[in-house]
Order: sequence, then structure tokens, then C-alpha cells
Amino acid sequence: MATILLFFLLAVSVVSSGEAAFIGVNLGTDLSDMPSPTQVVALLKAQNIEHIRLYDADRAMLLALANTGIQVTVSVPNDQLLAIGMSNATAANWVSRNVIAHVPATNITAIAVGSDVLTTLPNAAPVLVSALKFIQSALVASNLDRQIKVSTPHSSSIILDSFPPSQAFFNRSWDPVMVPLLKFLQSTDSYLMLNVYPYYDYMQSNGVIPLDYALFRPLPPTKEAIDANTFLHYTNVFDAVVDAAYFAMLDLNITNVKVVVMESGWPSKGDASEPDATLDNANTYNSNLIRHVLNNTGTPKHPGVPVSTYIYELFNEDLRPGLVSEKNWGLFYPTGVPVYTLHLSSAGAVLANDTTNQTFCVAKDGADRKLLQAGLDWACGPGRVDCSPLLQGQPCYQPDNVIAHATYAFNAYYQKMGKSPGTCDFKGVAIITTTNPSHSSCIFPGSTGSNGSSVNGTSFAPSSNSSDTAGGCLPNYLYGTSPYTSSMILCVLLMTLAFF
Repeated sequence: MATILLFFLLAVSVVSSGEAAFIGVNLGTDLSDMPSPTQVVALLKAQNIEHIRLYDADRAMLLALANTGIQVTVSVPNDQLLAIGMSNATAANWVSRNVIAHVPATNITAIAVGSDVLTTLPNAAPVLVSALKFIQSALVASNLDRQIKVSTPHSSSIILDSFPPSQAFFNRSWDPVMVPLLKFLQSTDSYLMLNVYPYYDYMQSNGVIPLDYALFRPLPPTKEAIDANTFLHYTNVFDAVVDAAYFAMLDLNITNVKVVVMESGWPSKGDASEPDATLDNANTYNSNLIRHVLNNTGTPKHPGVPVSTYIYELFNEDLRPGLVSEKNWGLFYPTGVPVYTLHLSSAGAVLANDTTNQTFCVAKDGADRKLLQAGLDWACGPGRVDCSPLLQGQPCYQPDNVIAHATYAFNAYYQKMGKSPGTCDFKGVAIITTTNPSHSSCIFPGSTGSNGSSVNGTSFAPSSNSSDTAGGCLPNYLYGTSPYTSSMILCVLLMTLAFF
């Protein structure tokens, strides 16, 4: 996924094991139509996403991730932090239930204890380090401490005076927490988890930070930010914030703890007060971020040292409160359709939607067969889909069942309508996937990567009480006997003539 790194280090020694940087994705669940765990895992695999961060330790999700090889970061939610930080036994029980019960089948590699605790839950700060230590002790007792790292994500706002990076330091009021925390990370060979959001830095700068600087766009040398103390040149906000964290650790005499960015991204939609939350800017930021990370360029302070990063986030979350932008950080809609097509032609295989953008419409597992039959009849009738490949003796006749045939017809309609929103529903028995359903000599429409012809007006599948039968033709698709009745064939012919 990325090239071998480690060229050299500058200024401060940072321990590196020689691994390449990786891109991961956060999985938020504030969705009104959250995909099932198996559907989420199918999307991760189709997009070659090998690192995922959960904001909890959901059992169903961890079971679905079993035997996939995907590296998983599980989290202790903030509302459980106080109990764990005050009781070794409670921490051990949490690890037993949420980690030990799932490894080694599920490849859990890290535990994030809380999130933005210092800035969002200050009353829990006094027990934060204890919680880390109790979790670590439970891992040691189970001989999992080498496999699983323990840390806690921080907002970058705990770093003060962050530019120039060389004069950055952590908020002094948190020294009683940060000093033992960093020493814990150092002693356990763990890493500082940091959330880096150039979008907010840009929005809060009142025009001081140029948009191009936040989006990783190339800057002329005269526009690059230069640290007057180190003479290091900064071409983007992301690197400046990461280096500010390194210098803030150095201020506390910590020199060998790496930074892993647990959240970074850009919203694709905003309200009137957020004019730069756009599809184009989100695409630009995340595409450039992924290339930057996977190229192993490191930062000006630590060139070649990996800065592995998790994108915020996999799905748009329509249930999140706040501004419009809060609901629109996702790479995908809940249906699995990309919000935008990433520009990643030189970044490796991760996030396959960069080159193929292939999505297909298939019948849902366990869907009601009567509804599948009705949807199939509609697609091959009023929907004007070419269902001839489903005839006996044709490439897509087998397997001869309503699920397989409905999948072909649903997808043919979805592709025919240019993958327009709403054209893969069929009263809830169809779903969009990135997995190509083609099999043997049965090649599904859309397999070549073409989006098909676009349409201005979207034609939706019929409602459950629709009696539309395409000019009086009776839907009559039978299984185990003949694939089409003669009346259905005649109906399709009449429909074709009427269409043209």
C-alpha cells in the first residue's frame, strides 16, 4: 500500500520500527439507516481499507470483522471512563468482554481510552492515566500488551502557541495529566493519538490561513510558512500541527513518542456560514491527505517518519447535532455510494473508489420473496430493463431463483438510470454494494466501470401498493418451470416498441 520509509530524522530522535504509514477510517454510527456490520465489512474490503477505528467495542461489529485481517482500534466511550479509571477490576472486566473475547480472530491492535477527554470531559481528567494503566495491566495479564497499544485521543487545541511549531507547548494547566500520560506512552512503546482538523484551523483563522494551505494545494515558495527558529518550511496546516505536537512533547522532555492522527478530514457540505464545506474541497483535502500520508514524506521536523492517519469518517451521519457540516464528513452514504470520487491514481490500492467508482444494486439478504418478485416484475416491465439474459439458456438464467434474477434486474435498472439516488430501493428489498455480483459468464451491467447514461429526472421503483402493469401486461415470472411465460415475452416486445 505504500513504499518503504525511514530516510533520516531531524532534531529529535523518534522511535520507528520501519513500518510504512497507513490510512484508516473512523466508523461513526449516528445514522438513521446504519448498514449492518456485514455490509460495513463488505464495504471496507471492497475499498481495501485495512484499518478501522470504532468509537466503542460493539460486539456485532467485532464479530463481523473476525478473520478479515482488518486492524481494529476499539474505544472506551467517555461515559465509561470514570468507572474504569477508578477500578482495576472494572478495567479488567472491560478488556475481558471487549478484547479478549474477540482476539485473535478479530485483529484488535489498539484501544483508545476516551476521546478528547481534557477538552470535553475535564472532570474525568484526574483518572485518565489510571484508566490507561488499568487497561494496560489487563492486557499484560493476558499477554496481549505487545499486540495491542493503549492511548487516548486528544484535540489539537490542547497545544498552545502552535505556530511556529518550534515554540508550541501543551496547555500548562494539564501538566499533571500530560506528563505522566506521555511517560506511560513512552514506557509502553505506544503513541500520541491526535485529532488534526485543518478545516477548523482555517475557519477560525479569520482569513489568516489561506485555503490552499489548509487543503495541501501547492504554494509558491514565497507563500510557504517558515519557522523562524528552525528554518523549516511548512506547505500545509496538517504538517504544522503534527510538528507542533512533537515540539510540545519535547518541551516536556519526551523525545521518542510518535504521533498517530486519529481523526482528520473535511466536510462536503455546510450551511451559509460554512462556504468552504464543499464537495470539491472535501475531495481535494482527503485525496491530498491520503497521498501525503502514503508517500511517507513525514513532516518537516521528521521527514520519512510515518504519520499514520484515520480519516473522519466512513459514512455521513445524519443524526449528528449541530451545523450542517457536522453531518457531512463521510466518504460514503449509508448505501455504500461514494459521496465523491477521490483523486488517488498514484496513492496505491486503498479506497478503490478513486479509479473504478463501481457500485451495483443487489437484492438484500433475507428480503421478502413476494416483494422481490414484485420488484423483478416491475423492472422487467414498466422499468423497461432488458431482462433477456435471464431467459432459459442465457448467461444469467442460473441460478434459477427469485433472488438471483431480481438482483440482475435491480442492478440493470440502477445502471440504466445512471445510478441516480433512489433507483436502488424497490420498497426496501434492494441495496447498493461495491462488490461486483457478476458470476461465470453472467456479466452484470456496470461491470466495466461505466456509470451509464445520466438522467435529469429520477424514476423511482413503484410503491408497494402500485398496480402498474405496463399497459395491461401481467407480471408472470415463474421459477422451476419456464423463465418467462409467453405473455411476458409478448409484453416485453410491446414495451420495447412503445419505448421507441
